[in-house]
Amino acid sequence: MKNWNRAPARARTAAALALVLALAGGVLPAHAQSRAGSSGYQVGDRLAAPAPAGQGAFREISWDDLIPTDWNPEGFLADLKLDDLQDADPRAMEAMQRLREEWDRAPVVERLAGAQVRIPGFVVPLETDGEQIREFLLVPYFGACVHVPPPPANQLIHVIPDKPVPAGWNMLPVWVNGVMAVGRVDSEMGVAGYQLRGVAVEEYREPLPE
Repeated sequence: MKNWNRAPARARTAAALALVLALAGGVLPAHAQSRAGSSGYQVGDRLAAPAPAGQGAFREISWDDLIPTDWNPEGFLADLKLDDLQDADPRAMEAMQRLREEWDRAPVVERLAGAQVRIPGFVVPLETDGEQIREFLLVPYFGACVHVPPPPANQLIHVIPDKPVPAGWNMLPVWVNGVMAVGRVDSEMGVAGYQLRGVAVEEYREPLPE
């Protein structure tokens, strides 16, 4: 688990670029640099890749499956000398703004519309009463939208579960089963390019070592 180094290259790039956005605000806060309490996850940690798809109604997919193969999210950064930027550098602010605009309009994989899928991720609550979470964003790595800026829209899924989930699942890993829809959903935590409806949510379990 926490297989950051073994994550697919495009997914790893998306997470790394999210951390680059923190340049505009200086170093990451201490609570984002340390492990998050009993969860044991650090900012940027990703869940293990799904097992090969079985014969169930819901096809297991990875976050890479949500990214069009021809999309190059870091392409326009090639001319920026990020290593030369200092904390709160105006150029970093400009780079962050450009990144945010690019990522908020990130393209999606249209053929996923209507697909019955199963995907693991972390819960970022959008609507909660303190006891239950009725609406949330599913994000690919720990800390997204909370400790660091949101990832691209094609790496955010807006979820309204059939049954609310416990408030204690805030930023914990889960499996989500549901029917995929494609289309932009704006929220205070980020812009999602996908939605999952008619879903079942269950706790994520660490895969057993082989």
